[in-house]
Amino acid sequence: MSLPLSETDVDAFVLAGGRSSRMGRDKALIQFAGSPLIQHALGVLRTAGFSPRIAGGGSELSSFAPFIGDDPQQAGRGPLAGVSAALSATAVRLNVFLPVDLPLIPASLVSYLVHHAIIAQSVITVVSVAGFIQTFPAVIDRAAASALRDSLCSNDRKCLSAFQKAAKSVTGRFCVLPVEVLIQAGQIHKGNGAPLSEWFLNINTPGDLARAELLSTGVGLSVANLG
Repeated sequence: MSLPLSETDVDAFVLAGGRSSRMGRDKALIQFAGSPLIQHALGVLRTAGFSPRIAGGGSELSSFAPFIGDDPQQAGRGPLAGVSAALSATAVRLNVFLPVDLPLIPASLVSYLVHHAIIAQSVITVVSVAGFIQTFPAVIDRAAASALRDSLCSNDRKCLSAFQKAAKSVTGRFCVLPVEVLIQAGQIHKGNGAPLSEWFLNINTPGDLARAELLSTGVGLSVANLG
């Protein structure tokens, strides 16, 4: 029987290995709310109580936090490559992953995901919004590493399906927490002021960045409510 876990037994990683093709430049270094997206993502994980590292992306990101590069044979294969590289580098059981392009995720959500994963002993823990499963942020047990590498080497490298297969392969739980229920129960709070419907806004284009900037200051809230 495994020993009980605590938040001190958890590693945290910002996934920064995307190609940024729709943005036209490296998203990790784009300014958001006065600082690069990579610095903002690291700040979310630090506020959640962790000492994060960066998985994927260019080595120039090492000036922001300890850096783990993708396996050269898997480079360019999306966030699953970063997840796999991080799980190969970690020595702890649970690992939380936050993509660099989700700046509106509140730290309290990350904290609670880890808390629940420890209590439930789930292999993969994610959330849902309005019934739709969100791939990230995710808490992943290192026991899933081998199955995730298998998915990475296959023709289907979609993270969500890889997570579901990995949890099943180690006969563990794939746990999905409805964010709405967590808010109603007072387990998480908004923190950044953005509406729940926008927490998972990916910064893929200059338009996405402009929208997120407005939402982060509250200026775009009325626009979001009309949308």
